[in-house]
Amino acid sequence: MGTYLIRKPFVPGLTTIHQADREKGEILSFRMLTLGPGETVIMEPGDEEIGLVFLTGLVDLDISGTVYTDLCGRTSVFAGKATGAFIPPGVGYEISAKSCAEVAICSAPSDSEGPAQVITPNEVQVNHVGNFNWTRDVNNIILGNVPQAKHVVVGETFNPPGNWSSYPPHKHEVDNFPWEVKMEEIYLFRFNPQQGFGIQHMYNDDFSLDETYAVRENDAVYLPFGYHPVCAAPGYQLYYLWMMAAPNDRRMRPNDDPRHAWVKAVGAIEGSAGR
Repeated sequence: MGTYLIRKPFVPGLTTIHQADREKGEILSFRMLTLGPGETVIMEPGDEEIGLVFLTGLVDLDISGTVYTDLCGRTSVFAGKATGAFIPPGVGYEISAKSCAEVAICSAPSDSEGPAQVITPNEVQVNHVGNFNWTRDVNNIILGNVPQAKHVVVGETFNPPGNWSSYPPHKHEVDNFPWEVKMEEIYLFRFNPQQGFGIQHMYNDDFSLDETYAVRENDAVYLPFGYHPVCAAPGYQLYYLWMMAAPNDRRMRPNDDPRHAWVKAVGAIEGSAGR
């Protein structure tokens, strides 16, 4: 298995996919919550801001006594836009499943003092990005619409079969606004049909990092630096949940690989940000 490929079985309850090593300067952590009908989990207040994405199932969310009922309802990640939530540090929450449910929990250390916020499917920003065989739909869940967040950015990308995304290849490993902003990132992959696969490539300018992974259902890839294009196998729609944590500045400023940025001149590119 590759250096940055994470392949862990999801167990009932909480599964830690990636725990940030703060001694190494990492800040982005990712856990998966898997619940059966009638099950409830109580999450105690902590020192992190949290982005929740309700991937599948029907749930109630209680944030410090404010209850949001019948959230999500997707039968799969391909069955519509997501529901999300932002939880500031120091705030506990409770998730109760009314059906089998999956919730992604993305987090980063924070001193944010803003309110919690639920993001409904109608509030998810949908962008059609790219051209030719690098078109894809990019759904922003937690971005500028959650200004009280200091670090976390979350969304979903949907690749048509055979298409590329995160293309032209881009990176976000240094703070050099307006050309680039440093962000750690993790992808979580799903496929339609489920037996599908895709290709994740990671490299840097001098190719001292140059790795390629076959990614399958529920695989994750940790992306601390480097360019990171993705391709879906023909016949299979590819999805990835992308979550990012910015230590200093959460404005989206991906920096395209100058060797490949010319493809943007081939035709008009609609939308924003090019995840």
